[in-house]
Amino acid sequence: MKFDLRNVTRRFGGHIAVNDVCLSIPQGQMVGIIGRSGAGKSTLLRMINRLADPTSGSLHFGETEVSSLKGAGLRNWQRDCAMIFQQFNLVPRLDVMTNVMLGRLNHRSTAMSLMGIFTREERIAALAALERLGIEQTALQPAGTLSGGQQQRVAIARALMQTPKMLLADEPIASLDPLNARIVMDALKDINEREGITVITNLHTLDTARAYCERIIGMAAGRVVFDGPPEALDAEAVTTIYGTSSDGHAIDETMTSTSIRPETLPVSALPRMTMASVHA
Repeated sequence: MKFDLRNVTRRFGGHIAVNDVCLSIPQGQMVGIIGRSGAGKSTLLRMINRLADPTSGSLHFGETEVSSLKGAGLRNWQRDCAMIFQQFNLVPRLDVMTNVMLGRLNHRSTAMSLMGIFTREERIAALAALERLGIEQTALQPAGTLSGGQQQRVAIARALMQTPKMLLADEPIASLDPLNARIVMDALKDINEREGITVITNLHTLDTARAYCERIIGMAAGRVVFDGPPEALDAEAVTTIYGTSSDGHAIDETMTSTSIRPETLPVSALPRMTMASVHA
């Protein structure tokens, strides 16, 4: 099923964060959203997940009007549309396994989840998700003791436990070093390709968007000003999205580079992406 945004606008007082956006995203696409800070990227993702409501316009997933969901319907959508945040949003004092299993929150009793009562099948699925991401050895550690890259992989494992139909990632590599950034992006790409899950991610590096996303959406001042494949993201398109520098020249793309190439990575650094799909 495709996801549609129809003339979606979000206002904060007199400020328009997202301005009359129309998009249609087919099931299974890997989409990167780029643009300057304040362009509306995060607000757009938050509206898709219904963490924020549109001021006008509507959002649809197949025949379901997502923007009108309430109660159980809204909880089910937020289960089906998993969100990964830049700051991980883990519970630092809980162990990694428990953090991952909390991804089942909208599938079961809240009281059972908070009391740490999980089934054997859920524990097996959580361990499989961690193994898939190459961090199964951290299962019993408090999440707060992990590195940033490891914590982001735990957040991805937690999202997998939701068995989502869409996966949203809001600047998932913004606070990571180049090596961990690549590991996290490889994981998202693998999920997209093997599960056929739609992945929409906000990115601040153009080389990452080109390398991983089959479709790139550029935003400026709340509007979509570019929508196309990576090869169409030329110098003119970049200027349209980012404008020019203070001296009037086009933006220097090296300022957004992750400065890492695939051949520079040791094989041991990459997570093992050979597990079968995780089904909980």
